[in-house]
Amino acid sequence: MVEWTDFERATIQDIFSRIDYDVVGPAALSRCLIVYPWTQRYFGSFGNLYNAAAISSNPKVAAHGKVVLSGLEKAVKNMDDIKQTYADLSVLHSEKLHVDPDNFKLLADCLTIVVAAQMGADFNCDVQAAFQKFLAVVVSSLRRQYH
Repeated sequence: MVEWTDFERATIQDIFSRIDYDVVGPAALSRCLIVYPWTQRYFGSFGNLYNAAAISSNPKVAAHGKVVLSGLEKAVKNMDDIKQTYADLSVLHSEKLHVDPDNFKLLADCLTIVVAAQMGADFNCDVQAAFQKFLAVVVSSLRRQYH
């Protein structure tokens, strides 16, 4: 079980109350698909992912980016039991979708960059540390089902 300080809990809740899901989710997933093009293989049904402009304007990428943030919101609401919160999602990604578990970390890194850009100076080193700890717990939880 992860120990959260009061500062970390408040910081994570503050971040998620401030970010615009319609902007951050799509931007983070788009960044991941552009910077790490091999991650595109899991999104074959999304249509045109041939270049950065196509990815950034793809409505299916945008919709899934919002889904990702909604999933993270579940972790925010269940910070004391993130592993159990993501148990079914871990099974889905490992056994049905066969997603490379390293991709969760790549997406978490892209999300950190997008959130930092949106928050500007408010995303100081203490906020970043709390956010990255939160994302590390989420990534670990998603990787849990992998053998």
